[in-house]
Amino acid sequence: MNLSQQKREKLLNFIKELKQNNSFDEQSLIALNEIENELNGKKYGLVWEEHEENVDVEMRNNIPVFTEVRDKEIQLVDGGGYNFLLEGDNLHSLYLLEKTHKGKIDFIYIDPPYNRGGKNDFIYDDSFVSSEDTFKHSKWLSFMSKRLSIAKTLLTKNGVMAISIDDNEYTSLKMACCEIFGEDNVETYIWCLQDSSEGSFVKTSSLTVRKEHEYLVVCFMKKFKFNKYKCQREYGDGAFTNPDNDPRGAWFSGNMSRNGIKSTTGSKYYEIVTPTGKKYKRNWTLSKEEYEEKLANNEIFFSKGGDGVPRLKIFKDAPTYNIQSSLFTDVHTSITGKNELKLIFNGELPFDFPKPTTLIRRLIEIVTMKKDAIIMDFFAGSGTTGQAVLEMNANDNGNRKFILCTNNENGICEEITYKRIKAVLTGKRDDGSEYSGGIPANLKFLKADFVSKTSKNLSKELTKHVKELIELEWGVSIDKKVNLMVMTEEELDKIEANWDKLKTTVKSIYRARQVVYTGKQKELFKNINNYIIPDYYFDNELKEVGENW
Repeated sequence: MNLSQQKREKLLNFIKELKQNNSFDEQSLIALNEIENELNGKKYGLVWEEHEENVDVEMRNNIPVFTEVRDKEIQLVDGGGYNFLLEGDNLHSLYLLEKTHKGKIDFIYIDPPYNRGGKNDFIYDDSFVSSEDTFKHSKWLSFMSKRLSIAKTLLTKNGVMAISIDDNEYTSLKMACCEIFGEDNVETYIWCLQDSSEGSFVKTSSLTVRKEHEYLVVCFMKKFKFNKYKCQREYGDGAFTNPDNDPRGAWFSGNMSRNGIKSTTGSKYYEIVTPTGKKYKRNWTLSKEEYEEKLANNEIFFSKGGDGVPRLKIFKDAPTYNIQSSLFTDVHTSITGKNELKLIFNGELPFDFPKPTTLIRRLIEIVTMKKDAIIMDFFAGSGTTGQAVLEMNANDNGNRKFILCTNNENGICEEITYKRIKAVLTGKRDDGSEYSGGIPANLKFLKADFVSKTSKNLSKELTKHVKELIELEWGVSIDKKVNLMVMTEEELDKIEANWDKLKTTVKSIYRARQVVYTGKQKELFKNINNYIIPDYYFDNELKEVGENW
């Protein structure tokens, strides 16, 4: 018998009798209804004491906006799209990103506070949460669940989110993710912390065992088969020869038979005829189309003078591709996350426990093949995700873009995240010394701000912040030269009057819905991109106070 259910039903029946047999004032009835709703609520799953943050209170009376910090813009590629660094509470940023990037983010990686308790860990409402705080897990879950729920809405239909965590909140996080994404769409992988350059990057325990792992909780909008990742071959040099003097260099022959697979159907079951006429019909590692392509490219080897089972030529310098294990044991290089940061900050370590870029690059590589993917990190910390994206682009000529969100607690956004990304982009450290050859790309720095709902002319105040949302949504710079924003017909008339000077540079016009082109303007602007500024930027907020655009 479900004793809890019996107790609930008993209480619900009692409330029902009270409401039928007694006369209550409105306030008492509201209280009884609330109790009834609580009793009827979900009784299985993750339950915690819900807490309100300062940012929740601020957003009750104010409307979140972004303000651009122009002197922190970095433009190194003319006409190139922009990456974004968003300074402020990430709930604030996520609220606005839901307007500009709903269903558009391909991959989200976050490394949230682990809530171990104490200094430099989890800050809730401007105070570090103590390990003795009896509500520390509830505060953490309230904090995380709001952000994860919004983050889900930002992902594409095949989007993925990966979250680093340790034992302290793993169980709570896994259950929260299962509630938000569904149990079938959440998996856990192990990231092994062992590192070759420092002996071991582990957490020593005086009571039980060495802690040599953390978790990756991975959430899918819809599960799919991950991509293989590129890796280096580990064969000894003696394995490679070049008996046919192949101009591509030394090679050895690898097995292409799918041993142990008995199926006689599928695209990889077919007959191969050797140069001597011998026939082999079986399952192969290549489809017939792939085999014929490699045969034509002299990448198939037949032993025994052309009579043997076909084998695949594997060249010494060619990359190989592996299926990712649930144990991430091989994402370290001779450089750790700490050393990567020290290289940029002249030996100083301004941020505790930064993740290595190799981990982020591996996750991106297996999650999406898109070279123009949008990658997001709303616990950006030192900026590892931004550096990882830039380095991937440099390696494969990609055009991926990143959006990083972090607060400025202890100057982290301005003094660490921004300076790191700037050094990677320009190749120069903050003191002017050379760090690298640089990776040219563009960056905008937006700062979270608020506009009071009681502003005298709310529509006018919000209009001042439309530009930043246009820039964020389209990844551009509204610069009055290439991309123009038009909010009034008077502004449009000025553009028309100066069109002879502008037409050689302007690529796009973003205009308010109420601004209508004349016949002449339609003809003038027909060869450029024309966009309507969306109503969803601030339309609901204005309607709430009885105003319109």
